Amino acid sequence: MSETALRLTGKTRVLAVFGCPVEHSLSPAMHNAAIRALGLDLVYVPFRVEPDRLRDAVAGIRAMGFLGVNLTIPLKEQAVSLVDGLSPGAARVGSVNTLWWKDGSLMGESTDGPGFISSLEEAGGLPTTALVLGAGGSGRAICFALADRGVRIILANRTPERARRLAEEFGDVNVRVIPMDAEALREACREADLVVNCTSVGMSPNIGVSPLPPDALKADQTVYDLVYNPPETRLLADARAAGARPIDGVRMLVHQGAYSFRLWTGVDPPLDVMEAAVMEGLKKEA
Repeated sequence: MSETALRLTGKTRVLAVFGCPVEHSLSPAMHNAAIRALGLDLVYVPFRVEPDRLRDAVAGIRAMGFLGVNLTIPLKEQAVSLVDGLSPGAARVGSVNTLWWKDGSLMGESTDGPGFISSLEEAGGLPTTALVLGAGGSGRAICFALADRGVRIILANRTPERARRLAEEFGDVNVRVIPMDAEALREACREADLVVNCTSVGMSPNIGVSPLPPDALKADQTVYDLVYNPPETRLLADARAAGARPIDGVRMLVHQGAYSFRLWTGVDPPLDVMEAAVMEGLKKEA
């Protein structure tokens, strides 16, 4: 749908985020700020959807004509079987965080990987070797996005078998699984020029903890924490103290949200406005 159509219909269209929980989500503040800045006839609202009611909720999207929806924990993988089609990226990752319409079909997309890569390139470029912590939905998306660009991956997960299953999906691509113990993580950090935390360790309200020993980080690497609440996690504080380059999860939230926004509207949203809305939301929660 074109920007002109979205401006002139005179009928407000609905965008939403489904999750459980969803009360903490800053996506409504972020997207509504972009909508206001662009003067579009849209509104973005949160809905708490229990996993056993997701099928009904997706039927509601169809029945009520929602323009699009984001999905967050724990609905991303379950939604794969409920849409009419998947993008190649979403099919590979096995999860979706964005539902949108294409030629009358409800499509599933994963914008986590593209959003991550865009924010990483914005911050200075791609690494040679990355240590990825976590093999869940976000970890899968990050691993596929990095592997597609030739990055060597060291993967650690609390449940080693889950990490091994993910690594096997890459075939000949260089993905090495290590145990989630202090010495193995220290050794991996010595090799990696990028560290990415795809776990919930350090997320509010459980702040003050890190998935890595504080002495594992080094000055010549980038440390990216997908956690965005709080923006300065213990991991990022340790990275700063080590002289590494810290990147917080706000940038990925904004970039992956921008990809979703483009799919729904065909319009490039203002990233600075979206980031300011997220930061203001975090300030209110502090």
